[in-house]
Amino acid sequence: MTYLQRLIANALIFISLSVLFPSYVYVESLTMAIAASFVLSILNMLVKPILTLLSLPLNILTLGLFSFVISAGMLQLTSNLLGNYRFGFSSFAVSVLVAIVMALINVIVSEHNIDKYADR
Repeated sequence: MTYLQRLIANALIFISLSVLFPSYVYVESLTMAIAASFVLSILNMLVKPILTLLSLPLNILTLGLFSFVISAGMLQLTSNLLGNYRFGFSSFAVSVLVAIVMALINVIVSEHNIDKYADR
């Protein structure tokens, strides 16, 4: 999956979750969803590897489940950078659930793209 496809997929995930759960996830507009997806990708590229390395013992202890907490932290940081009135979550627990949903959808989309290109 290319970078642009991942950006669009994450933006669509943000929009769809804000439509399905309007009291928990807030996205001001499609432009803000794309901006949030871009900021999240930058944070995942720069900050997430450092946090993953620092939390490696805890991640090993929880068999990798702590990585969802790190992803939720990245979502909260994205929300704080863009402004909670434009893009935000009602609580940290909602951020963890959004991180899990995003991981599942990205795995499904990535597997679909791998299967599509493997048939050639």
